[in-house]
Amino acid sequence: MSALAFVLVFSAAVAHAAWNVIAHGISRAGFPFLWWGAVASTVIWSVAIPFTGGLGTDDIRGFLLGVLVSGVLHVGYMLVLQRGYQVGNLSTVYATARGSGPFLSVLIAMLILGERPSPTALVGVGVLIAGIIAIGLVDRVGADPVSGRRGMDPGILFGLLTGVTIAVYTIWDAFAVRQWSLSPVAFMVGTAALQIPFYSVAVRRRWAAVRALGRRQWRRIVAFGVLSPLSYILVLQAVTIAPVALVAPLREVSVVLVSLFGAFVLREGRPGWRVAASVVVVGGIALLAV
Repeated sequence: MSALAFVLVFSAAVAHAAWNVIAHGISRAGFPFLWWGAVASTVIWSVAIPFTGGLGTDDIRGFLLGVLVSGVLHVGYMLVLQRGYQVGNLSTVYATARGSGPFLSVLIAMLILGERPSPTALVGVGVLIAGIIAIGLVDRVGADPVSGRRGMDPGILFGLLTGVTIAVYTIWDAFAVRQWSLSPVAFMVGTAALQIPFYSVAVRRRWAAVRALGRRQWRRIVAFGVLSPLSYILVLQAVTIAPVALVAPLREVSVVLVSLFGAFVLREGRPGWRVAASVVVVGGIALLAV
């Protein structure tokens, strides 16, 4: 992987970890938060379109098809992710999603896009994903406080479902940006804008709650509106110069940051396990950088 692609993806990981920490803090607001997130992302980044190559293509139909499909896929991703944050620990949901998502992305990229990473890169992918899954399995079981029975942490289930949506939108978005030579900024703005009608329907009887959330949490909403699109714009730029099979796993260095935040700030359990698994992730990243 080139140095430029590596820097782009690493920067995306930092931005992604930051917005997930922010989202976890107000995720219980549900659809009002998602509505504000889509609006903030669209408004803030639309200003940058004229300075980043416009649409990047003259194929308007290709652009519209790309953002329409991506918008629907991202709505599904956000719905599952936010539900996971409501029922599970931040580290469990986030790491399980970010481990299963790139694993599926690598398989699909090799089978459908015809990508063939080097043997060393594939070993790095395997090590990285193993570390991510290890972080996600720290809280793999939970006890029912009433019956005392132990079962699968619901955060694992929603993490895996989120991973499926991550793989699907990652492959589609990479295909769209490459196929129609779309500008990553315009593509991300279009995707965010198309999510607004979905969330508007969801909050149609809760506008008072939407306004109240905007007044209370406007700083977090603005931060989300900057960081969430930024994290993916950098990834979309990276997939134009590097294989999806390498970009998708490498962006998950954000798992290390989120896991450490969960352990030392939120006081989630087994910090030693989380740190050890994070070291494994870093080892995988080192192999990808070779």
